[in-house]
Amino acid sequence: MVIFWIVYSSQRVPKMYKQRPIGVTIIAVLAILGGIAFLASGLGTLLIPLIGIFIGSGLFILGLAYFLMAYGLWNGKSWAWTLTLILSGIGIIVGIGSIVVGNLGSIFHIIINVIIIYYLYRPNVKAFFDK
Repeated sequence: MVIFWIVYSSQRVPKMYKQRPIGVTIIAVLAILGGIAFLASGLGTLLIPLIGIFIGSGLFILGLAYFLMAYGLWNGKSWAWTLTLILSGIGIIVGIGSIVVGNLGSIFHIIINVIIIYYLYRPNVKAFFDK
């Protein structure tokens, strides 16, 4: 009887799951919004002859990458952690370039990307992504 109860109770234990940190949820939602903005910008830029095709295509691809990143972050995929670092690094570089040409508002974009990179290296966040 005791053996039956041990076997039966061990089958009823639910599987453990990793709880997504709230910051990862926020970054995923922001990534969706960023993906929408990049896709819209890319489609709008495609209407400009010649050079718009190159810039628009790049923006469109970045939009798709942001959607992919949001999916991976939401589901705790290990590759999404790396993709987020890469896209945040690109965001910092683009922000620095924007400041150089006179867009001082890009400093906020840089600060957000630096915060995201810092957050991704927090122990609980790395553990969520199995890093």
